[in-house]
Parts: sequence; structure tokens; C-alpha cells
Amino acid sequence: MSDNLRQYRAIRDALRQAYPCEPQGRCARHLTTLAALISGIVASKSTQLPKVAAKVPNGTKPESRVKRFARWLDNARLLEETYFLPYAEILLRHLALETLVLVMDGSVVGCGCTALMLHVVYKGRALPLAWRVRQGPKGHFPEELHIALVELVRACLPEGTQVVFLGDGEFDGTTLQATLNEAGWGYVCGTAQSTVATWEGETFRLDTLGACSKPGTLIELKEVKLTRDAYGPVMVLSCWAKGYHEPLYLVSNLATAEEACRYYQKRFRIETFFSDQKSRGFHIHKSHIADPQRLSRLLIAACLAYIWIVYLGALCEKEGWRELIHRRKRCDLSLFQLGLRILEHFLNEELPIPVQFHVTI
Repeated sequence: MSDNLRQYRAIRDALRQAYPCEPQGRCARHLTTLAALISGIVASKSTQLPKVAAKVPNGTKPESRVKRFARWLDNARLLEETYFLPYAEILLRHLALETLVLVMDGSVVGCGCTALMLHVVYKGRALPLAWRVRQGPKGHFPEELHIALVELVRACLPEGTQVVFLGDGEFDGTTLQATLNEAGWGYVCGTAQSTVATWEGETFRLDTLGACSKPGTLIELKEVKLTRDAYGPVMVLSCWAKGYHEPLYLVSNLATAEEACRYYQKRFRIETFFSDQKSRGFHIHKSHIADPQRLSRLLIAACLAYIWIVYLGALCEKEGWRELIHRRKRCDLSLFQLGLRILEHFLNEELPIPVQFHVTI
């Protein structure tokens, strides 16, 4: 049996086993094609359909496989809510024993499209949970889309899950902050220096704080009302790290400045997902797909592939398999790179291939 066939069958069986109901008929066929996409993406390290199809074990011609995948991406019935969220829900159940750190950000995908994504931080990586894709260069998404993704993921969380939400200056809208508060989530978001705040009866722009500080200082204001709508009370921070030319302004509902700064540092983990999906991994930005809906369905496969590979990396660490693939005592490979390496080892040694679409703490 070929490596590609073994890998495909392991993925197909894992998808079916983890699905919330017994897949039958059209659903079973959709999952079979999804398994082939995931397997082909990982094997080819690409999201270009001809390259993916070339790595899929099938008796048909490669051109027929490309058409099969294209039909899957064109199918408007295939929604993330049906073919991705059930697996994201399992992922969240396994991670919800501790406080979840969720990060929202956007990135260019495909040809001229941008994806807004919500991730959960896990051991230095950011695992995807939900997304929306639109045509156009990277820029601010409407606040209602921010809220829609939050509500989508909120519905998947076990009751009582503790959450801290992180976002840059795009995600400081007061309606989003109110939604996060209502959900009982903590949050830390960047905000613009031009943001208007009211504190102890005085109204000012936040860059006023920067003007009276210097590198290496942290200014903390509590019981602040934001914007001319007087949203609050919130905590506002002016953080001017040494070596930087200007302060970073944050807004948060957490208890202390130290806690807010500590969590906000985790926001940069989301960049690891985008780099893994692009130059270091599956090259999602070179998929040659320009339609947002088709890209959104391609992300179902690419994101499940990513979660699986990170799971393999975490399993490699847990079981002490590093020496099988990395001879040096010090291993600086990420979980994603570890996962790719250990998968190659399983294939080369004809060992069983573990497949899960979740990780554990």
C-alpha cells in the first residue's frame, strides 16, 4: 500500500469517527473528498489543486481529481458550520479545562482575498476555530463580522469556559467590547492613539498619555469611559517598551495592567499560523483561487490539516519521539515542523499513522 493511500485512509477514518453523527449518503461522500483534500494538501505542501490531486491515491486521471476537488469547492451546501465546526467543538472541549486565549486577526489568502480568523492559542501556535473570507486587500472588517465570529465560537464552548480575547487596534469597537463583556470573557485589545477617553472628569486623546511618558514606562488608568459614546468603565494602558519609538495603547476589562500585558503578548502567536499556512507550510496565499466562498471551503481542509499536524507535533513531544527525527539534544523545531517530520517518519517506517483533529493540554 502506498504512503499516500495509507495517509488518506487514516484521515478518512478519523474524520468519520469524530463526526457527530454517522455520515451517510451525500455527507459521507463529502467527508471522503475532504479527507482526500487534507491528505493531498499535507503530502504536496500546497493548496494548488493540480499539486494536491497529484498526491491523492485514486485510479482516475489527475485531471478528473482536480475537477472533483473543484466541484467540492464550488458546492454552496458545504459550510464551515457543517464540516469544520464539529471538529473545532471537540478541540475546544479538550482545551477548555484551562483558560482559553482566543486571538482575532486578518491575513491575505488566495488571489486578492482576505480572511478574518479567530484562533485559540496552544503551545506557541494558533489553532483556527472560525473565519470569514472577503475579496479585497487586507483592511478592517466591519465590526458586525467580528461579533459574528465571536458568537459562532461562543456557541461551541462548554458551559463555564474561561476565555480571554485578544486583538489589535482593528478590534477595539465598543459594540464588540460590550459583546465580550456580556459573554463573560476577558479581553485585551490594541487601540489607536487618537482614541478619545474620559477619566476623572477630563476628556483627552490617548496620545496625551504618551506625551508625558518615556520608554520603559507603563501608565494605567482605571474606570475610563471610551469614545464620545462614553463606553465603560474599562482599563486603559499606555505601554512604552524599551527600544520602541512610541507607546502601545491597550484597552481591557481585566483586573490588572500586568495581567493585561502578559496576555497581550500572546496575540503575536497568530502570526505563526499564517506563516505555517503560507511560506512554511501549505502556501495558502498561492492557491490561485480568487473567489471568497471557494477559498472559505478550501480553508476547511487546510485548517483541519494544520490542526492534525500540530497534534502530531504535540504527540511527538509527549511520547518523547524527538530523537527519532532530530538528533541534536536541543530541538528548536515548532510543533508544526515536528508534526511534519514525525509524519514522514511514520510513512518511511510503515508505522500506523495517528490522526486526530484535536490536541490536549
